[in-house]
Amino acid sequence: MNAAVLAPRWRLVSREYSSGKDCGMAQDTAVPKLNFEYWLDKAIEWGQATTLESQKDVYLHLPQLQQFLHQLYETLKHMDSIVAIQQFPLIGQLLGRLCWNPFVIGYDESQKALMWCLCCLFSNEPQNPVELKANSWIQSLLCHLLSSSKWESNEAETSRFISNLGYTSADYHCYLVKNMVLALVTELRGNNFNGLYVQERISDSHVNAVSRFCLPLITLPDLTPLLEALLCYHGGASKEILSSEFLEAVNEAFLKKKIFLPASAVSSLWLRHLPSLEKAVLYVLDQLVSIQVNSLEEVACVIKDSFLPQAAAHPAIFRIVNEIFKNALLETNGAVEIITTIQVFTQLFFEALRNENKQHKFPLKSYFPYHHQPLVTALFKRPSELPAMYWSQHLKRISDILKALVEDTSISSLDDLFEIWFLVAGFGEWLDIAAEQLLKAAVEPDALLWLLAFYYCPQNENQQRTQTMVEAQAVYSHLMTLFSRMVLSVKDLEAAVHSATDTEQSCIQHLTTHLLIYFLLFSSGGHMIAQELIYHITETSDRSKEVCSLLTRTAYRINHGGGRDEEEKQRIVTLLNQLLHKLKA
Repeated sequence: MNAAVLAPRWRLVSREYSSGKDCGMAQDTAVPKLNFEYWLDKAIEWGQATTLESQKDVYLHLPQLQQFLHQLYETLKHMDSIVAIQQFPLIGQLLGRLCWNPFVIGYDESQKALMWCLCCLFSNEPQNPVELKANSWIQSLLCHLLSSSKWESNEAETSRFISNLGYTSADYHCYLVKNMVLALVTELRGNNFNGLYVQERISDSHVNAVSRFCLPLITLPDLTPLLEALLCYHGGASKEILSSEFLEAVNEAFLKKKIFLPASAVSSLWLRHLPSLEKAVLYVLDQLVSIQVNSLEEVACVIKDSFLPQAAAHPAIFRIVNEIFKNALLETNGAVEIITTIQVFTQLFFEALRNENKQHKFPLKSYFPYHHQPLVTALFKRPSELPAMYWSQHLKRISDILKALVEDTSISSLDDLFEIWFLVAGFGEWLDIAAEQLLKAAVEPDALLWLLAFYYCPQNENQQRTQTMVEAQAVYSHLMTLFSRMVLSVKDLEAAVHSATDTEQSCIQHLTTHLLIYFLLFSSGGHMIAQELIYHITETSDRSKEVCSLLTRTAYRINHGGGRDEEEKQRIVTLLNQLLHKLKA
């Protein structure tokens, strides 16, 4: 604990003030009303209360000082900071001296009153260097008031006073911080405070100033409830009332795991401050691009740990995250790492959506408002929700809906086509299942091949997709003639390898590679030549990233999915691990 939470001009002065309680201290004579000269003389006389006489005098005058500070606060809270300083030119000197007197600030109520008075002098929008300097001075005083390190270094001076209350210095100030935070949170949430209901709405400028004062204190664990209350607080103004510096600092601390916030607070932060959400998404992308990823479990862990999938349960956050992913994909020219991130994020998002949105607060359309809803609904269905025997049928339905949609004459612009493609790309799990079903299940291949052809060749300029389909069907037919053979050689797959490496059309290369890799994984004899053939593909066409990504996501899908017996699963996972180890080596 090295500082405390602060609230400028807050109507949070202890209710004991209003009720005239003196917290057990006898009151002598009435304090001269706002007699600055009197109290400044006293503050100078006391110094830092190092002598026994000065300590006794502080103790005797504490009740009067408390009344004075309360009256001062009641006067200041209705004034602009500049007006207050002009009207009371000695106020800074007085408050500054009192803040450094350990016997004054060792008393809970005096310390609170000093904080409120200082907060009233803080300029929400400083206009010149003098006001900026004054703000800095006030902020340093406020941080000092509840700094446990300061108290620990002055234990000998303060122990007598604080021990009378039954606390050690550290415990006393820790307790005080928690109570200050609790009091502020109570005010923000409009709950009961000492049995009274706060009916007056807090001014937006005051809330803004609270957020500014929190800046140097954000990483304090005891401050978390106040951060949550601020982030979830919405005043009557149409514009943002919290300081942008505060929002940025909270986001930075959250991303770097310096603080932990509840779900509601993080979602509120990103909803009210778009730059923070953008930074959170880019931070995750940067993490995943810059580290050596050995499995999709690692990718999933980084993405889940970012809290983005959970926060995306709110449609506005989901749509913004999707837009950022789109831009990242376009700017990186379809980088494999970005596509993988999008696909894993989509899976985790739907998991979070099902866990957190059980009451269906938001309809599916609110996440995809501009997409063809039958296609969204079909893609939204997870493979684990269907028996494996129905996968091919479901994939055919997806393909039929998609084909009717993209061949519709109203879908004329490339932007529209890209939006449809991006939607399908997010559900990469279904695409991989389509490739597996083509090889393993008794299916009519046209619909599933068309689905893969669209993914790898969304544009159909010069009948490109038609040509891709023709070549894909030829490769597929050739692979199926070899699928049941127990003994295979690389030469047997020469035609397929040629399509995957030598053709100039990248879409045919990608689709053929997908089919060929899955043939090696799932055919009777493919595992015998898998390492040799994959080495040939990656060395002759520089496709190692693509192949590695395909193998990695297949390993993840098989590890986390059903639809196959344990022996088959173990065989495929072992082969995948061997291939990945070889590729990465």
